[in-house]
Amino acid sequence: MDLKTRKRLSLLILLLGLPGYIVVAWVLLAWIDDTWGRLPIWGEFILIVVLGIVWILPFKRIFTGIGKGDE
Repeated sequence: MDLKTRKRLSLLILLLGLPGYIVVAWVLLAWIDDTWGRLPIWGEFILIVVLGIVWILPFKRIFTGIGKGDE
């Protein structure tokens, strides 16, 4: 995939995918709170950190080298 395509795709992911993923994570956290009750603060922190890392893993190849100029 060339750099121009990856830049456009990464912009699309950041503008549409990231807000969508935030909504999904928010609904997941609300569902966990409703089902099992409020998690301890350290449990919520770990869950939020894990969710924050998991969303980027499938897109790592697309975001690699985006800030660099043309080769």
